[in-house]
Amino acid sequence: MNAPAAVRWENDRLLLLDQRALPGEMIYLSIDSLDAAIDAIRTLAVRGAPAIGIAAAYALACSMRDVEGGKFADTLAANATRLRDARPTAVNLAWAVDRLVSAANGTADYAVLVSEAARIHAEDRRICRAIGESGRHLITPGCRILTHCNAGALAVSELGTATAPMYLSHEAGVPFSVYADETRPLLQGARLTAWELSRAGIDVTLLCDNAAASLFAAGRIDLVLVGTDRVTANGDVVNKIGTLNLAVLCRHYGVPFYVACPSSTFDAGTATGSDVMIEQRAPIEVTGPNATGAAVYNPAFDVTPAGLVSALITDRGMLPSPDREKLAEHFS
Repeated sequence: MNAPAAVRWENDRLLLLDQRALPGEMIYLSIDSLDAAIDAIRTLAVRGAPAIGIAAAYALACSMRDVEGGKFADTLAANATRLRDARPTAVNLAWAVDRLVSAANGTADYAVLVSEAARIHAEDRRICRAIGESGRHLITPGCRILTHCNAGALAVSELGTATAPMYLSHEAGVPFSVYADETRPLLQGARLTAWELSRAGIDVTLLCDNAAASLFAAGRIDLVLVGTDRVTANGDVVNKIGTLNLAVLCRHYGVPFYVACPSSTFDAGTATGSDVMIEQRAPIEVTGPNATGAAVYNPAFDVTPAGLVSALITDRGMLPSPDREKLAEHFS
């Protein structure tokens, strides 16, 4: 695997790979203010729930570098609120910000915040590898996998979530192939997943989102493996728009539907997917320069009911047919 790091912390500076420019250019943004961090998160320069959380943690720490002791607590709280509001659906963002606020524990120590952000970053590397180990047995010789959006190395610290079993299987010499949905309207599958998998030497084929059903009908998909931005207490999966389509196809054609779920993405505080605020994005992402005057429906995510999930692949092992009780025990 040779995907570039989505988030880098070097010489007390936060650097974010500008994923809007991929695959054409590889540009790192030097984030020197809270406003710059929020803009990078909102405009998807950095994206993927774990990567957003890591970036937000470092950004919050950076924003407190020169704040005086008497103003520290109030400024930290205000900056944390602004970051939480940058993108409301992915739970890792608020989770990471809350961890830094808790780590500060009333002190005015910038170094404590940086250390906690670095801890979150290191934990994510371990989590991704553990997900890979949990799910690699699903990838057998000749297996044909369909994935959606980008839950790859570009969305996390390394290896990815949904792609972690793929990378470990590829390293072990297991022959398999991947179909990657283009993932409209921002083409994260086409621009990111297909690009990073092909760079790693994995056999990957790109397809239009609306071609997936024809592959199922032809018996050419053995399993679907996706990531998630949030799993609610009852097991509902909130992920990139179009994920639900695949889950329904899997149920109809008898194909297993697996979701890679880092422990940081499980949201025990939200009862069901219907309680999650789904981000609505700008119409221009759909229309491009050819606006027709028609209204545009452009949700960033959809909710897949827990009953359609064959299993969660987590850093704590596999969890088949997730429900409220199983999840509470698994992530306790």
